[in-house]
Amino acid sequence: MDYKDTKAPLSTITYNKNEIEAETGNIYEAISIIAKRAVQINSDLKKELVDKLDEFATYNDSLEEVFENKEQIEVSKFYEKLPKPTAMAVEEWLEGKVYHRGPETE
Repeated sequence: MDYKDTKAPLSTITYNKNEIEAETGNIYEAISIIAKRAVQINSDLKKELVDKLDEFATYNDSLEEVFENKEQIEVSKFYEKLPKPTAMAVEEWLEGKVYHRGPETE
């Protein structure tokens, strides 16, 4: 999934509790599902960032190279400016993009 095109808010906002719990009928179950999705998003973003930063990896210890790698800094800044994984997960939940099932549906 492409997390760079998400419409999730960059800052904290208040959500309507009824919208969050509408699909499950239980706010705690909905939050649990959203939290699990946020962990998945976070691990995907972290893996993607590490893969991109590995392209810049050097295996010699030179102070000049550490301070001159502007591309690496730009990549890091881009990922810092993305919305938080929890905001992305809530947005996906509200748009109905999160698949979930419970033991009673198996």
